[in-house]
Amino acid sequence: MISRHLVIKIFVALAITVVSFTAYATHSWSNYHWSRTTPSFTLQTLNSTVSAGTGANWPALLSAAASQWSQSTKLDLNVVPYSNALKDRKRCTAVSGKIRVCNAAYGNNGWLGLASINITSVGHITQGTAKMNDSYSSTWAGDANEAPHVMCQEVGHTLGLGHTSEDGSTQNTCMDYSNSPTSTAPNQHDYDQLVTIYGHTTDSSNSYSTSSAATASPGQSGMAGDVPLGNLVHRGHFHDVYVAPDGRGGLWITHVRLAPGFEHLDTQ
Repeated sequence: MISRHLVIKIFVALAITVVSFTAYATHSWSNYHWSRTTPSFTLQTLNSTVSAGTGANWPALLSAAASQWSQSTKLDLNVVPYSNALKDRKRCTAVSGKIRVCNAAYGNNGWLGLASINITSVGHITQGTAKMNDSYSSTWAGDANEAPHVMCQEVGHTLGLGHTSEDGSTQNTCMDYSNSPTSTAPNQHDYDQLVTIYGHTTDSSNSYSTSSAATASPGQSGMAGDVPLGNLVHRGHFHDVYVAPDGRGGLWITHVRLAPGFEHLDTQ
């Protein structure tokens, strides 16, 4: 079990690293990446989405985001159906070696989108989730660019990417915080960043699942229910970052995309 003292030290270190990835020149999310034994890999993407009826056709948006990110020379996202029952989408339990994408009315809790990754002590991503909050239906219905932007960004976080900017300016990528119509998909800089993240000598093992099966084996799922938020380690104008120990020597790290009206004005 990870000690409280070590957790606090990790929180401080992560608070520094999450601030450092905001520059456009490099927007990797610290050193977090899926370990792999091959130059490129296929990441199974579990689809637990349904159309929200607010103009946000989440299954279509996930398909589009997966296709866009798969233009990378380093990875492909293979979308496979997974349970989309309401209770399962609300829990959105992580599955080992895969990413899972869900939508549901998670409540008026201040966030539009939420991306979580589970990392080992050396920064290897072992599972991830991306959640879209249908409780803010007026946001999705009121701005046609918002839903594809948030979907693309939350999936991008599960690949190991941070933001290209955090001030609301546009870099013509979904990894910024602009509401520009040109900020709904990855750009070449994102693909170049993935080459940098996954361009090192291959790892000794795979942290992603090589199986295309959508059903998790016993013991493969993450913590019961939602991923715990844990401690706030970074606050930006448009987002928060939380860290929680996973009880196995690793960490859950979560990016929270704030809903309109919940931005932190004191961080501008």
